Amino acid sequence: MKISYKKLWLMLVEREVNKASFRKELGLSAGTYTKLNRNEEVSLSILLRICDYLNCDIGDICEAVRK
Repeated sequence: MKISYKKLWLMLVEREVNKASFRKELGLSAGTYTKLNRNEEVSLSILLRICDYLNCDIGDICEAVRK
């Protein structure tokens, strides 16, 4: 299985949050941000920070998808 952050990107568009300010406000490293863009695994602590920032649950920003 793989992880998909499509829900995250859609939520950012809906809330009119641009990706640059999102990265800056959360203090995400370039490597972590690249992993999110490539649908690669990031740490749970990062996902929880994103959820806190967006005031949502983890299932609202990512999902497991079959290959």
